[in-house]
This record gives sequence, structure tokens and C-alpha cells, in this order.
Amino acid sequence: MKNWIDIPPMWLLAALGLAWAQATFYPLGLSFGGVWADFLGGILAGGGVVLMLLAFYEMRRMKTTLIPHRDAERLVTSGIYSRTRNPIYVGDTLFLAGLILNMDAVLSLPLVPIFVWIIERRFVIPEENRLRRKFRADFFRYTQKTRRWV
Repeated sequence: MKNWIDIPPMWLLAALGLAWAQATFYPLGLSFGGVWADFLGGILAGGGVVLMLLAFYEMRRMKTTLIPHRDAERLVTSGIYSRTRNPIYVGDTLFLAGLILNMDAVLSLPLVPIFVWIIERRFVIPEENRLRRKFRADFFRYTQKTRRWV
């Protein structure tokens, strides 16, 4: 049960919930400034969704798991994974930042680096360790040509 709850979307929902609560109950009169924040927020959130969809497509195409706590059947290095080793997590981060802008949750901006830190510690590093053990030289070559984030 713990592994089912401890997945990145739950951490994303928790961060979004905190941002919503801050924007709703503790705005403290702070604002990003209206239309430009909504536009930029939409671009970031939409870009995040596109990255996630591209990553999901590539993982399904290669017939490997999307579940972070499971061993991958294949090392996916094609498609969006040729640009970043973690497109889903980059997408999650962009989505979070975009919705924080849209909600006008100024005081919630620190949630973005906190979210990245949590995701990296709880998911990225353990996933990369599993990939390193399973795919050895192939994973090493992949890490040499593709950055972890962007």
C-alpha cells in the first residue's frame, strides 16, 4: 500500500493542494499581476502536460513500466528521453509552476524547488540506481549524452 501512495502524482497533488490553500486562505494581498501571469502559467502548465504525454507515449511504445518503484523492462533513450532523462518529472514541475501562477499563489513559489528536491530524492536517484544496475554500460553512455533534468 505504501508504494501505491508514494508516487509522484500524489506529491504533485499535495503541492497543488498547498498552493490552492495558500491562494484561497492566505493571499496576503500579493499578486503576480493578472493577465501575463495567467498566460505564462498556461504556457508552463500546457508545456508540462505535453512533456508528460510525450514521455508516456515513448514508455508505452517501448513496452516498459511507468511505475517509479518497479524495474524497467527496457532503457528508453529515444523520443523525448533523448532530451532529458526525466521528462515526466520536468513536466510535473512545469505543471506545478504554471498552476501556481494561474492560482496567483505567490507565497507558494518555494514549493517548486521543494517539489523538485523531493522528487529527486524519493524517485529519480533510486530509479537511476536501478537502471544503472540493470543496464550498466548502456545507462552510463545515456547519462553521458543526456542530462538528468534539462
